[in-house]
Order: sequence, then C-alpha cells, then structure tokens
Amino acid sequence: MNEPKEPLPRAEAEEYASWFKALADATRIQIVSLLARRRAPMSVGEIVTASGVGQSTVSHHLKILAEVRFVLVERHGTSSLYRINEACVSCFPTAADVVMGNPVPAAPTCE
Repeated sequence: MNEPKEPLPRAEAEEYASWFKALADATRIQIVSLLARRRAPMSVGEIVTASGVGQSTVSHHLKILAEVRFVLVERHGTSSLYRINEACVSCFPTAADVVMGNPVPAAPTCE
C-alpha cells in the first residue's frame, strides 16, 4: 500500500505539535505517568506528595496537560480532581506514527 508523500495538513500538524509540546517536560511526563498508573482521580495535594514537586509547579503543569486534554478535571466544590484521559492518551502512539509517515490503525479522536 502506498502512503501519501505529502506533508500532514497544517491543522493536523498543529494538533500533534501541541501534544508533543505538552509532553516536552519531565515533570509533565511524570504527572501523566502517575495518573495513568493510578487509574483513579487525584487531587493536586496527592500529586504533589507522590511526585515531590511543589504545589504551584504541579498546578501549572496540570493546566497545560488539561489544555491538550491528556488530563481531565473533575470539579467538586472548591476542590478539583485530575484523572488521565484514556481516549486521548491512547491516541498518542498513533500521533507519533502519523507524523513519521507510518500506516496506522484507526484511533479514537481526542475529545
């Protein structure tokens, strides 16, 4: 099967770039890994304790991860719980394959 020899459409490239940019930080990788492994919503305080990173830093990184929908926020009154967005994270290896021009199976959309 011949794959197209054209570059990705600009909008698609920008979406993938935002995902790669969101993961271009070791602390954000740690947070995504923690949430993915816990498979349960966590508060900022729990993430701070588990990661050893300060509260303001964790909050900053969670905001970035939520913007690209790797992390979902559940608001409960004045507190928030964060959980991994399984659908979005499962798309990521596919994103890397698409960028590299490899054929990929159909993947869920990151919503």
